Amino acid sequence: MEPIQFPDLSGAIVSLLPELAVAITAFLVMFIDLFVKDKRVLGYVSILGLIVAAVLNYVLLNSPTWLAFQQMTISDGYSLVLNLIFIVTAILSILVSLSYLGERELQRGEYYALLLFSTVGMMLMGAATDLIVVFLGLEIMSIALYVLAAFNRQQLGSGEAGMKYFVLGAFASAFFLYGVALVYGATGSTYLPAMGAHFASLTSSDPLALVGLGLLLVGFAFKVAAVPFQWWTPDVYQGAPTSVTAFMSVGAKAAGFASLIRVLMVSFSAESFLLDWQVAVAALAVITMTVGNIAALAQRDVKRMLAYSSIAHAGYLLVGVVPGTMNGVEGVLFYLMSYTFINIGAFAVISLLERRSVLGSSIGDYAGLSKRSPLLAGIMLLFMVSLTGLPPMLGFWGKVYVFKAAIDAGWTWLAIVGVLNSVVSAFYYLGVVVQMYFRSAEDEAGELAPVPSLSGPVMVTLVLAAFVTVIFGFWPTPLVDLTALAAFG
Repeated sequence: MEPIQFPDLSGAIVSLLPELAVAITAFLVMFIDLFVKDKRVLGYVSILGLIVAAVLNYVLLNSPTWLAFQQMTISDGYSLVLNLIFIVTAILSILVSLSYLGERELQRGEYYALLLFSTVGMMLMGAATDLIVVFLGLEIMSIALYVLAAFNRQQLGSGEAGMKYFVLGAFASAFFLYGVALVYGATGSTYLPAMGAHFASLTSSDPLALVGLGLLLVGFAFKVAAVPFQWWTPDVYQGAPTSVTAFMSVGAKAAGFASLIRVLMVSFSAESFLLDWQVAVAALAVITMTVGNIAALAQRDVKRMLAYSSIAHAGYLLVGVVPGTMNGVEGVLFYLMSYTFINIGAFAVISLLERRSVLGSSIGDYAGLSKRSPLLAGIMLLFMVSLTGLPPMLGFWGKVYVFKAAIDAGWTWLAIVGVLNSVVSAFYYLGVVVQMYFRSAEDEAGELAPVPSLSGPVMVTLVLAAFVTVIFGFWPTPLVDLTALAAFG
């Protein structure tokens, strides 16, 4: 009788070391939760585990490409750069959460475990080379986010946010799975390189594959909040705990773009499909930028304003996807890196000024903030200017790189639309600045909430986000060099 042969999983384990580190940390958090009363400890354990994952990720970044699990996952420059974005997003979100949850008596251990599991799903989406693994990563990320959105059981709006996100997310997942089935029917495979090789052999586009690609785009468009699949975004962003909104506004968007770019660049880059999806994504970009910015103009709630702003930023990122070039990919990754610090920093400020008994954060709460808290006002000013895309802040370079990639590929008109939309966005971003510096607290009806003292974790978040926004705005070279490592294996 021959002995049982077990597969050698050493290479697979090495290739997914960062993901495994985050997953093990999540299980460790659930175990420690049984024995500690001060749940803030779990937040610090989570941060420690994420730092370990970042170190392992850096080591792999200087290693050869690894394929694992029947070539269904990959550790290449692209996935590893994205992992850094997901890890930084999780760390900053946890720092915000430590203060936010404590002030609202929501400090519970399962919160940090869910956030870590969601991060694992995001990382799997970036590393997936098979549509089945993309779907698994998508669901691991999404199910945790559904629960996190409804985490504040003291407010009905939070439960409503979780339910809306869950119901609409289930529809989007169904569209995505149907698209996977149709693409599999057209190619006989869900492995991205095999699909690409099949399509490269065709002289014309396959109608069945085109319909499948369209359904895949619907699923991805929901996750990145692209129009017309964005309707969940304002209500979920407003109703969810602000620390969760900060996390999903960056993490879920980055994960959606991670899979979208790999699918399009690896599987549908053949000449027979290239122009079809470029036109479709360009149309999505234009509609998403325009609708997001116009809707944001009418908002009086800052969380809802940033929700529509997030929709508009999805449009700017789609501009970088349209060219189908590595310059465009690097531009998108640079944009996501800058957006991570700027957006989470802005939501950190919101978390401090948000009233506990009121859902959302009125723009009137920012009246006279420059006198009530000059430090908070100055930091928020940096974030608003950077989100607008004004030089010399970091957000300016993000838009420059995605627009330049579009121009270099012959999509100049799309870049012009992006620039015009950036001008429109200045009206609502700078509206917050006007409230902070040119309106007094006495101008607002009712009593404004007092500005709380800054705790250590949220202060670290604000200082770090502001530092990156300013320093890399003047010196973006290190981030540019990092995105240059993002090659497909």
